[in-house]
Amino acid sequence: MEYLLKCNFCGRNKNDITFLISGINGHICNDCVEKTYSIVHKKFLLKNTRNKNNNEFIEIKKPKEIKSFLDKYVVGQNEAKKIISVAVYNHYKRIEKQNETNIEIEKSNVLLIGETGTGKTLLAKTISKLLKIPFAIADATTLTEAGYVGEDVESILSKLLQSVNYNIDYAEKGIIFLDEIDKISRKSNNPSITRDVSGEGVQQALLKILEGSVINVPPQGGRKHPDQKMIQINTENILFIAGGTFDGIEKIISDRTEKMSIGFMTKDKRKKNIENNYLKNILSEDLKNFGLIPEIIGRFPVVTYLNPLNKNTLKQILIEPKNALIKQYKKLFDMDHISLNITDDALNIIVDQTFQLGLGARGLRTFCEKIFLDYMFDIENVQSTLNIDQNIVKQKLFYS
Repeated sequence: MEYLLKCNFCGRNKNDITFLISGINGHICNDCVEKTYSIVHKKFLLKNTRNKNNNEFIEIKKPKEIKSFLDKYVVGQNEAKKIISVAVYNHYKRIEKQNETNIEIEKSNVLLIGETGTGKTLLAKTISKLLKIPFAIADATTLTEAGYVGEDVESILSKLLQSVNYNIDYAEKGIIFLDEIDKISRKSNNPSITRDVSGEGVQQALLKILEGSVINVPPQGGRKHPDQKMIQINTENILFIAGGTFDGIEKIISDRTEKMSIGFMTKDKRKKNIENNYLKNILSEDLKNFGLIPEIIGRFPVVTYLNPLNKNTLKQILIEPKNALIKQYKKLFDMDHISLNITDDALNIIVDQTFQLGLGARGLRTFCEKIFLDYMFDIENVQSTLNIDQNIVKQKLFYS
């Protein structure tokens, strides 16, 4: 009579399922056990995240306080730091006072434009560190339209949720840095039978999230599927800071302003561009011509640029900020009771190589890693004083 046994939940016979768990007066199949666990687990998760002790609060800093803190970590870029400080201050002031005014104040999402390694991500990270707010970085290049290989746009909210252990109320006051947003520009102004699944389609999908709506978010990110339980997040008070290099937009600007001859960027033009950053002349129409749809441009009312890094700035970045690379390496060696000394000429070689390759501040770390790697690997045999001069740097960079 064993074949007559069936699940009291779904009604399927034992022969149609993997296994059956028997109780005193009934039976349940493995599929129903999994579904029941999923429902209970998600209900418990949602209840606890909504009712979690929300002692977390955001202390609003004045714009000058924000910029002063940014100055400790980000060299130069004074105009960008001033603009982003005001935008962040107004955003969190808007949240704090939103029940005290009958005037609806819109979000001040920020778009940062600048070459690679100029400090776009660092600006956003440093602000989150100052205000002690939830922060997540999402890569726009991984996003595709629903139904295509890649991640749904809602996955960027999953990263923010995960950063605060699914505390929804706290996450709804966070910052999301959307990196490489220029890579989802419309590929062409001409219609094509080929779907632009990582371009305009993603921009359209982002609109609802950026403007402030209640979004169903998959807890673990990735792709949504019908059986997955969603967590609802209101994005009205989430600040979005987007960054991108927008490679080629300077030509668009120069064509419009007729201040720069058409053609490839020569070394002389690059030098001139560093001295006179054409991005400061950027307008919405330039972003539109680059491939951003007008609706997306409208969701980023604050647009600012970062200046290309010259040699003097690169050297400052290397030695001056609170988190300067040379300070970090000196501390790492000091932990092993080794005093690190590096000459000014050696620093200049690192800066020159970084500048020539156009790698921005990231290039400094690349070359420093190459110089110090062997010493750190053989740390037990390093003398109590480690002196690095230009000859050692040349040997490590050019002959190793």
